[in-house]
Amino acid sequence: MAELPMGKGVSAGKIASNVQKKITRAQEKVLQKLGKADETKDLAFEEGVINFNKQLVEGTKLQKDLRAYLTAVKTMHESSKHLYECLDDMYESDWYGRKDVDSLLEDSDLLWTDFHQKLVDHALISMDTYLGQFPDIKARIAKRDRKLVDYDSARHNYAAVNKGKKKEGIKITKPASLLERAAPGWAQGILSAHNVAQTSLSRSQAEEELERAQKVFEEINIDLQEELPSLWNSRVGFYVNTFQSVAGLEEKFHREMGKINQNLNDTLEKLENQDMSSDRTQDANHTLSPGGPPAIPKSPSKLRPAVPPPPKVTPSKDMKQENIINLFGEAATPDISVTSPTQYDAPATANLLDMDLDSLQAATTPAAQNWDTWEATEKTADTEEAVAETVNDTPQATTESTESVEMPEAFLFKVKAMHDYNANDSDELELKAGDVVLVVTYENLDEQDEGWLMGVKESDWIQNKGLGKKGVFPENFTQRM
Repeated sequence: MAELPMGKGVSAGKIASNVQKKITRAQEKVLQKLGKADETKDLAFEEGVINFNKQLVEGTKLQKDLRAYLTAVKTMHESSKHLYECLDDMYESDWYGRKDVDSLLEDSDLLWTDFHQKLVDHALISMDTYLGQFPDIKARIAKRDRKLVDYDSARHNYAAVNKGKKKEGIKITKPASLLERAAPGWAQGILSAHNVAQTSLSRSQAEEELERAQKVFEEINIDLQEELPSLWNSRVGFYVNTFQSVAGLEEKFHREMGKINQNLNDTLEKLENQDMSSDRTQDANHTLSPGGPPAIPKSPSKLRPAVPPPPKVTPSKDMKQENIINLFGEAATPDISVTSPTQYDAPATANLLDMDLDSLQAATTPAAQNWDTWEATEKTADTEEAVAETVNDTPQATTESTESVEMPEAFLFKVKAMHDYNANDSDELELKAGDVVLVVTYENLDEQDEGWLMGVKESDWIQNKGLGKKGVFPENFTQRM
């Protein structure tokens, strides 16, 4: 059997003493569990140990979670740094706010670094210091438990010596002989000699052993009785300080980071506005985004399309008398709306302008020239003048009279084309800047595309009173009237 190596300064007597202590403590615990020996109890101290173990578990978990939080902050810092480095690489040198972006990205990196370092200084280091006192107290609690067993063993031994050596010797040496047989060969002689010496202890020796064990136990016990409650009560203040530090640092970090992000957002908005104000073209088709910018408008001279005047017809000499307007009868004034020139018959108006008034006077023979006849004549002259002005200014009158034009049944509202639009498909409506369009509902709502309207030009509707020329057009090329 291998012998126990002895280091420098360790004697065989010291080893034997330590082995004997372990054996005595094991023997005492066995007797206490079997109910053969009483055990010293301290309920207040035991409650303190329970609280100590709970506090240690909570603190260890908090330390673990705090370290994980710091790792996440560092990871987020790296991710944010890589993201903004990507923006920095893509940001061209001639774009607006190039230097501002560089400065903001540098400030963001410094803010992350400062946030992480302050978390370490004000939270993690304090956490490590707080938990650093637990291992020493835990070791002292274990030592107190051993000294308590030594004290109980000395107390029982002193009581046994007082009752009688012989009877007590049987009780003590019998269990010890069992342990002696289980001990290594090199230690059996030492244990035998120690047992013999123990059985022959005098009363004074047992009393001295008891006093020594009691003194050692009480010294360590008194210190722990004071430290454990104090340590338990300190947890509240420590938790408050730790989470206040984390919350305060987070609040300051997010406030400063919010300013950086706002400045970056303002810079990017100015870049976007500058880019949108530059000249660019865009194809207009069914994939056109309704919110996208329309094409650049044409020159102002093209905003109002030319509308040809109605054909001029010269009346023939064989015109029937019933087709000639009686200027002096009750129906002297024809049913012509000055504000709605499209409702009168163009050929009749043209005949009225070109006909010979002398021949009309010969064809009509008034019975008497009285005040009523003169008034009718004046009204006829005014009507002729108004009709002539209307015919000569047809486009303007058409635009100004849209309010009195009868609208289609499916009419919704009017829009005015702000830009030219070239139709790409047969179902699209060709527009020129300045065109007025009557917007109508889709016959099948499922066919309506977002950002597109259905309508007919007002000029086509006035001329044809039909929706045969209706079509779709992009809404963002027009402005609602």
